Amino acid sequence: MPARADAAAGTERLGRSEPPGGYEWLIALLEGAGARYRIIEHAPEGRTEVVSGYRGHPAAQAAKCVVAMVKVGKHDRRYFLAVVPGDRRVDLQALRVLASGKCVIFASREEAEALAGSRSGSILPFSARSDLELVVDPGVLKQAVMFFNAARLDRSLALDVGDYVRIAQPRIHPIAATQTEEHHDR
Repeated sequence: MPARADAAAGTERLGRSEPPGGYEWLIALLEGAGARYRIIEHAPEGRTEVVSGYRGHPAAQAAKCVVAMVKVGKHDRRYFLAVVPGDRRVDLQALRVLASGKCVIFASREEAEALAGSRSGSILPFSARSDLELVVDPGVLKQAVMFFNAARLDRSLALDVGDYVRIAQPRIHPIAATQTEEHHDR
């Protein structure tokens, strides 16, 4: 079943209209798909480097999630949920090229939170919206387990990477830059 159908089913199982992307939506999605995961509670934190320390793993094993907007025409825009390893940055120019766009910027905090269904610092590596395209750097998939904030700053998940790919059905494309390649991000 496609991830978006799973997402809708997860929301229906909750019996309420929680916006796609919230904590309860995520748990329902993973439970419904039989995913292997573990919940980790910790002090509230959204910075990847800091929360990785709380969770006890290298930042490279974290999934850093960023929403970007690519302008593809005079009035046409595409939004991407870019997921890269926690020790890397999103290469915005790689997203621009991928989308055959004219320019690319980070989405505003308000746009990112509305599209993702959760607050900045806790955006999930899943998209339940057709207007938010999920693109994952292959580096995220090199580990057996990935870690990410679970639509909350005080709760994370350790999720089996195979289950993640099966459920999220992401587009996999190189979109990560090293921390020193900052000129690509601004």
